Parts: sequence; structure tokens; C-alpha cells
Amino acid sequence: MKITVAGNKKEFEEGITIADLISLEDVENPEYVTVTLNDEFLERGRFELTVLKSGDEVEFLYFMGGGAF
Repeated sequence: MKITVAGNKKEFEEGITIADLISLEDVENPEYVTVTLNDEFLERGRFELTVLKSGDEVEFLYFMGGGAF
């Protein structure tokens, strides 16, 4: 099945979850990543339960703090 990951179409086996995808994509700092699935934020507790479907779009986001100089 084809899934768009970070803007790139990729081929994956049927039945993978968001948690599987994070591992397969070797996401840096997975404990800090935020995931959107089809432009909807996904709760971390759903990563293991959410099975991806062909045509899904997934983005991995990191929120950075900053301050003034």
C-alpha cells in the first residue's frame, strides 16, 4: 500500500500502525514526536492502535521552544 510520509510517497505492507511506521522510518527522538494523520493530530496513546490505510498522509512534527536573545 502507498502512504505519504513527510511529503514522500512510500510503499509499506498492509496492517502497519503509526508505532510501526515510527520505527520503520527511524524517527529521531520518537518520545518527543507529534504525529498528524491526514492533517489531524493523533494522540500518543493511539500510535499502537492506529492502523494505516493506503492513501494516508503522515507527518512527524517536533515542537521547539525558544526565547529572546
